[in-house]
Amino acid sequence: MNKNITIREKLEDREIQYLSEYASKSKNSKGRLRPIEKCPIRTDFQRDRDRIIHSKSFRRLKHKTQVFLAPFDDHFRTRLTHTLEVSQIARTIARALTLNEDLTEAIALGHDLGHTPFGHCGEGVLNEITGHFHHNEQSVRVVEILEDLNLCRETVDGILTHSWGYKPQTLEAQAVQLADKLAYINHDIEDSIRAGVISENDLPKECREYFSSVQSKRLNKMIMEIINNSVDKPYVKMSDEGWEYTTKLRKWMFDNVYIDSPAKLEEKKSRNIIKALFEYYSDMLKQYCEESKIQRAVTDYIASMTDSYAIEKYKDIFIPKPLAMPQKDDNLIKLATNVM
Repeated sequence: MNKNITIREKLEDREIQYLSEYASKSKNSKGRLRPIEKCPIRTDFQRDRDRIIHSKSFRRLKHKTQVFLAPFDDHFRTRLTHTLEVSQIARTIARALTLNEDLTEAIALGHDLGHTPFGHCGEGVLNEITGHFHHNEQSVRVVEILEDLNLCRETVDGILTHSWGYKPQTLEAQAVQLADKLAYINHDIEDSIRAGVISENDLPKECREYFSSVQSKRLNKMIMEIINNSVDKPYVKMSDEGWEYTTKLRKWMFDNVYIDSPAKLEEKKSRNIIKALFEYYSDMLKQYCEESKIQRAVTDYIASMTDSYAIEKYKDIFIPKPLAMPQKDDNLIKLATNVM
């Protein structure tokens, strides 16, 4: 055995030896936009994962809405915890199917980097204002332009195609696309029950009977429906029966939670914040840059904000502040000089 072979090369050889014939091999990656020197320890897909985790956009996910806006309860999901759950589910699927777990994890961790403050409400407002805004495309813009992470083409493709309606080029991206749906359906049910918006018994009876009324069992069955249907296949997808009930459950959540429910009572205020900020920043930039660049710059700036930052900027710009009087410590001095 060649003693000069690097750890990375050993990992690459191990992938080729042990992974499925349909798995993506890091040694055969389509590469990056700009070639870089290989790491002696990590594969290219492992480096993508690390670059995403260390990005500013990833850190900001902890203060971005999943479903419930700026919750005070620490147990509600944020965009970050959603991302971690997607990663966990996708990696479970990838491991069971002997796909490339590193690529799967990189895609999952990066899939929502371009998400707006206030969740899909914020995304909808920016789409209305600009005429075209989708968070998956913004996620690609984050990794390719705004933070310039120079990721592998397979990772970028998976980030772009995690949204429904896109066709992923790799099985790892297919796993993430499904894991995203499974994650938000299940954790949004749990959060909605915690918030008192729904109860477990409100869920469609046929879905409860098929998947179970126990959250962990429901999620496990969904995952198994994917794995059992995809072993040694050139695709990753759920069984037709499992997908039928998953789709019913997803539609029920849209009808009863995602649209016009108590979970959405504050969305009008969130919409007003984004609209006001967009108008303010657009006017402000007229003296700094060309008209043609303003909309893109403001969109990038607002999309990158966390919920709390957007709220604070709105308050700073539009809410009047009391007159700040100099604080004197005369009483403290007086008290100190009269201490017995």
